[in-house]
Amino acid sequence: MSDAAQTLTVVIPLRVKPRGGRKAMVAPGVLALERRQDITLIKAVARAFRWRRMLESGRFATINELAAAEKINSSYVSRVLRLTLLAPDIVEAILDGRQPEGMTLPGLLEPSPPEWEQQRAQWPLPVGGDPVPRRPSAPTLA
Repeated sequence: MSDAAQTLTVVIPLRVKPRGGRKAMVAPGVLALERRQDITLIKAVARAFRWRRMLESGRFATINELAAAEKINSSYVSRVLRLTLLAPDIVEAILDGRQPEGMTLPGLLEPSPPEWEQQRAQWPLPVGGDPVPRRPSAPTLA
């Protein structure tokens, strides 16, 4: 046996995935174990529902007034407001970090079908292996 240093090479396959406006390295199998919360999507959904509430409460009469108050382009406000029309399970998946693979804010801001079933077909939610613990459902009385 020689006294020369021995080299050990370890190969770990990694993928680079966009995550909330930045890139992250992901090892195989990690996505099934961790939540993939996309902060950009979460903020956009939260803004959309906040802005809708402001309009419905009468705080602002038009999208243009709201956009001026927020110092944002009214076209952008209109596109973000469309997120309030997403199917509830898609909104919940975004908030839980279970959004469909490849779902990005620019993609969501594109026009999408108003029918929830068509939205689910366009953005299929992952099945099985839900990493988010669910609240137990209320017991039913027979």
